[in-house]
Amino acid sequence: MKIGIIGCGGMGRTHYLSLKALSRHKDIAVTALADVREAYLERAAEHFPDAHTYGCGMELLQQESLDAVHICLPSYLHTKHALAAMEKGIHVLIEKPVCLMREEGEALLKKEQETGVKVMVGQVLRSFREYEYLKQVYDDGQYGKLQSIVMQRISGDVLWGYEDWFHDEEKSGSVVMDLHVHDVDFLRYMLGEPDRFEVKATAFATGMINQILTSYEFGDVVAMVEGVWNVSSQTPFQASFRANFEKAVLWYNGSETPSLAVYKDDGTLEHPELESEYDASDLSGEMNISNLGPYYEEIKYFTECVAEDRPVRRAPLSEGVKSVDLALRELNAAKEYILNRKK
Repeated sequence: MKIGIIGCGGMGRTHYLSLKALSRHKDIAVTALADVREAYLERAAEHFPDAHTYGCGMELLQQESLDAVHICLPSYLHTKHALAAMEKGIHVLIEKPVCLMREEGEALLKKEQETGVKVMVGQVLRSFREYEYLKQVYDDGQYGKLQSIVMQRISGDVLWGYEDWFHDEEKSGSVVMDLHVHDVDFLRYMLGEPDRFEVKATAFATGMINQILTSYEFGDVVAMVEGVWNVSSQTPFQASFRANFEKAVLWYNGSETPSLAVYKDDGTLEHPELESEYDASDLSGEMNISNLGPYYEEIKYFTECVAEDRPVRRAPLSEGVKSVDLALRELNAAKEYILNRKK
């Protein structure tokens, strides 16, 4: 299987390191790389010396014959490149958020239907063992009904983006579309669509939303989710959830080891053993990914769907578009909240 990677920066590096590890066990090869920054392109090419390199992703798509392509570009460039890849019959793994506008989502879904290619969205929480365990416990009722869940995704201000694209709302969609969309997607994955939600928010001095706090109701389940880019770039990244079931509390903190604890109603504590097929970290780039395992898992799943001609069910395009739609509604509510506070 011939694979191309467009975008070799923070997330692109996560993808190509995972593909490099996967290639030791699967019949896959990264045969083409693209990035506008020569240093990043050269760094990626060190891992794939036989790959063709391009300074432009569209040129890669025009010139290369590929089975699949990974699109790891800034969010505002996702749709353009995904549509071009699909038009050539290339299967697509596209990073989240899959797009930034409803019209883009509609165009992507239409092209997917027309071409019949497989498209998966990099909503990687669906491949995290801790989140998989949470969904399993919810689905099988092991600890009774879920009553409430609190989720947080905390980061420092994002200063490493190419040409500072994170701070341009039209390019990133703010913290809502870039960071908060992870938890939005997982809640939808586990609980379905919310019956209602309410948003509170704060903003940078520029006016762009940098913190969103959303409360949801999913039937009898109450959820609270925070996503924030703190003003200090030195704020350490942290992701967590606390799920309150009738008979236990599941508490996850990605900064701790072990990361998941189950506090049972009989007073006992358990740390579930969550085996991962691949354990590695990459602390050399901007993103400092402490565990490549979930990315390896989602990429492995996608390559198997392509190789075995199976439908993508874990994070299909349709789901990515629905998560974007909910996040967009939350972003609009956040802007309205900030505007009303100024009156």
